[in-house]
Amino acid sequence: MKKALITGITGQDGSYLAELLLEKGYEVHGMV
Repeated sequence: MKKALITGITGQDGSYLAELLLEKGYEVHGMV
């Protein structure tokens, strides 16, 4: 499983990217 770390996940772009990656099967971790 691929993993992704997103900084600023609570912002508009970060939350969009998180949802997109989750749909593609990524394990997503985020920082505020």
